[in-house]
Amino acid sequence: MKTILVTGGAGFIGSAFVRELVLRQPETNFVVLDRLTYAGNLNNLLAVSDEPNYHFVRGDIADEAVVQQTLATYEVDIVVNFAAESHVDRSILAPGAFIQTDVVGVYALLEASLAAGIERFVQVSTDEVYGDVAEGYSTEDDAFLPNSPYSASKAGGELLVRAYHVTHGLDCVITRGSNTYGPYQYPEKLLPFFTTEAMDGRPLPLYGDGLQVRDWLHVEDHVRGIQTVMERGASGEAYNITAEQLHTNREVTQLILRTLGRPADLIRHVPDREGHDRRYAMDGRKLHDLGWRPQHVFAGDGCAATVRWYAENEWWWRPLKSGEFKQYYQEQYAARLAAAKPPGS
Repeated sequence: MKTILVTGGAGFIGSAFVRELVLRQPETNFVVLDRLTYAGNLNNLLAVSDEPNYHFVRGDIADEAVVQQTLATYEVDIVVNFAAESHVDRSILAPGAFIQTDVVGVYALLEASLAAGIERFVQVSTDEVYGDVAEGYSTEDDAFLPNSPYSASKAGGELLVRAYHVTHGLDCVITRGSNTYGPYQYPEKLLPFFTTEAMDGRPLPLYGDGLQVRDWLHVEDHVRGIQTVMERGASGEAYNITAEQLHTNREVTQLILRTLGRPADLIRHVPDREGHDRRYAMDGRKLHDLGWRPQHVFAGDGCAATVRWYAENEWWWRPLKSGEFKQYYQEQYAARLAAAKPPGS
């Protein structure tokens, strides 16, 4: 049996990848390596926890000894690296954790993978490495212009992956996904955050004028794109995974409120985030050439179905919005909400 190591597999996108493939590929072993930080959640993996081809190891990708032991114990063939600190707001408050995981962790994982002689290394990255895209669409050959500690750390990790491919011949591929949404997303990101806050009748802190543009990619489409690159991508290449469905944060917020039947006066325009990129947009033709296309329409049922999932699964998210989350919320939004402006002001 082939064995795939999924690092960060208890997180949002990683767990979706595991849930999808464990059930569809019973002939393949899947080993999840996750440190279970605040955003790692074993409840994300309940659907496959009893499957014989699923295995879990708690550990940090920056701990090379743990990675080496895991690779050897399970005779891993492919590494898919989802493990990352990924929230831009948190990277502004505490960037050190991002450098440790997204750069040092990638280095340790690459070293262990090289020593173990794995067949392929898949690095899961982000559209944010391209920085703000005022017009047009980023292609895979465009320069990196990251503007937040998060995007800079992801760019650094990518560059290490490229270096290990060129210098050591390690078979590596890279995916750059756009703004991903769906069930099981930790409720600090816009869609689950605003959905759960609106359910409780709390104000929604919308940054600036709310006209920042993102490409909204459903997590199921994202993981199919990663699988496509893992199986058919050319060694040493990067691939954009984009839904090509651009919406402003204001449009998304209004759609959430309409789906829940909540009033627009919950919106509060708060002082913008430092270094906030205005627009991300990528060209997806390179991945299209491998046969992948997105299946979900955000403004169709994609967003609405996701909002309904959070509305119907309070058991999953409500315990998360306590303790650590409350401290983060206070640091990030208390002063901004005190300076907030209601809609139309």
